[in-house]
Amino acid sequence: MTMRWRRMAMTAALLLAGCAGTPQIVLTPEEQYEPETITVPPLTPLVEYPPIEPVEPPLPPLPTAAPAPAPASTAIPVPSALPSPAPAGRAPSEPLTEPPQEEAPAATVPPAAVTAPPVPAAEPSEDLQLIALLVDLQRYAGMSSDDLRRELANATAALARTRTDANRVRLAVLYTPGHTDDSYSYLLGDRVFTGDTLLIRGTGRTDFQNGDPRAQYDSIFNKLMKLPDETLVYPAHDYKGETVSTIGEEKSFNPRLKVKSIDEYVDLMNSLNLPNPKMMDVAVPANIHVGLRQEEIARKGWALSATEAMALRGAKEVAIVDLREKGEREKHGVIPGSLHAPYPDLVENISAGGMLHELAAATGKRIVFYCAYGERSAMAVQAAQDAGLKTACHIEGGIDAWKKVNGPLAR
Repeated sequence: MTMRWRRMAMTAALLLAGCAGTPQIVLTPEEQYEPETITVPPLTPLVEYPPIEPVEPPLPPLPTAAPAPAPASTAIPVPSALPSPAPAGRAPSEPLTEPPQEEAPAATVPPAAVTAPPVPAAEPSEDLQLIALLVDLQRYAGMSSDDLRRELANATAALARTRTDANRVRLAVLYTPGHTDDSYSYLLGDRVFTGDTLLIRGTGRTDFQNGDPRAQYDSIFNKLMKLPDETLVYPAHDYKGETVSTIGEEKSFNPRLKVKSIDEYVDLMNSLNLPNPKMMDVAVPANIHVGLRQEEIARKGWALSATEAMALRGAKEVAIVDLREKGEREKHGVIPGSLHAPYPDLVENISAGGMLHELAAATGKRIVFYCAYGERSAMAVQAAQDAGLKTACHIEGGIDAWKKVNGPLAR
């Protein structure tokens, strides 16, 4: 209630009570600053009409007479009449059971100075950004619609090529014989995979498997050393635990690259007098045939399926031997109860006096090898048979096959 109404109400109350004099009205600080306005309550319409949805931009006020035609400056149509009053027999306040649902007419935007052609909606956000950029170029640089279409087609094609290239691996193949006569290196962007041709602070031996020090010199100095110094070098293996070097580092620190001529390199490689690799008699023929086929071992009766091996687990007459490295065992788990005899130590272990040889001789146990996929264990079986362990066999498919039949694992 406003201050004026309160004054009038209090004065009338005092007069009716028979009080003489002018009443003193004490106002609170808040009331002293209250504007003296009279709030008129809103009038209740006699007829309730369905609400009219607002239209952007707002409609002009309705004329009191017949509706005039819409001004020429706007294209927004105006309804010619309001909904009819309530029909006879229904109270004005009774709501309509099914009021007509009419959508407000869409506003028509005046045409721009330059009309951009319709562009298809693109799902990726970068496509939307590209289209928006092209529209801006058309708008501010005055490009015609035909020019815009051509630019949009070219940009879309370029974007498609970029995405295709991003998902494609470009691998350059370099023929780098020397360690063997079929050695290759692979260049992938800023790195090169050199196999056994170029090692970290060394080079691959050239004294077996059709090796040739002259061919290796040409592969290293006329191909690999021509790559940028910052090119990363990933060899096939390293006995010291190194994993990566660079062309620049090998130029500076590789002792076998300090030669001054091809003849000096040939003399260096021929004078190394390296011992034969372990299991060379097994590994070299297997390499020549691109691996020792596990089917050959199975045909000789030296293979067990993973299911058969599971049935033998825990049997007193069987010793299951894991040939994998420590890191493999930690990552993938081991068959519970298996012995660990890494593949690099196999020759020593199966020779007379070796751990596996003496185990089989003293207990009569059957040695069952396994590795990751069965390749190393297949060669181990062949070597063990050659060493006199006639009951040796392996798990075909290795730990991978063991997992596929839900064999138990220990960590």
